[in-house]
Amino acid sequence: MKAEQISKHIWSLRSWLLIPCRVWLVQEEDGVTLVDAGMPFMAKGILSHLEQLKLGELKQIVLTHGHSDHVGAIKQILEQKQVPVYAHTIEIPYMEGDQIYPRRKKAEKNVVKGLARPLPQDEHGALAPIGGLQPYLTPGHSPGHVVYYHEQDRVLLAGDLFTSKAGKLNRPMPMFTADMAEAVKSSVIVREIRPTHLEVCHGKPVKNPEEQLNEYLEKMGAAPLIPSRI
Repeated sequence: MKAEQISKHIWSLRSWLLIPCRVWLVQEEDGVTLVDAGMPFMAKGILSHLEQLKLGELKQIVLTHGHSDHVGAIKQILEQKQVPVYAHTIEIPYMEGDQIYPRRKKAEKNVVKGLARPLPQDEHGALAPIGGLQPYLTPGHSPGHVVYYHEQDRVLLAGDLFTSKAGKLNRPMPMFTADMAEAVKSSVIVREIRPTHLEVCHGKPVKNPEEQLNEYLEKMGAAPLIPSRI
């Protein structure tokens, strides 16, 4: 597993199993947030880098979604670190196996029932900040897919909202995406928050992704966005 500091507060941890798979460590004032938990074989490397990087104690795990390649190391991590795990409330019944992911033939029990807590919401029902991250619901790849924006570092941890190819925004993997049209619609979050650095689980980082968004939408058969600074 390779660790790379991508901004003042965020480290990317990358492993390979046919394709790259990334998770992220976010340094907070009171500990570390792990964003996604990769595949089971990544647990040892995640725990090792938590110790080596000396960023603080792990305080929580937040998930972009509940597919098996994003939750695989949770069980082994929790055997050593007793921390809460958060996912969007929409996603939880799918990852626990109570509902079948769209376009799948059978339910997937990727985490034990009751393990994941719903991401906190504010008094208006919107997703509230969790640590230094602001979650945004971006359905399509999965029903309750979430991205996390670190406003101070201007980094968007986008999970499987996109993949990337040669530094360019690319569609999420079709065979694992529940609703590609909805995923494309969710991509406009890039226009709304304007990150300078975008990380995906499967692929290399994308710099200034907003500059590529219209091209991506046109490629995906969606109407381009009119540039706006409102």
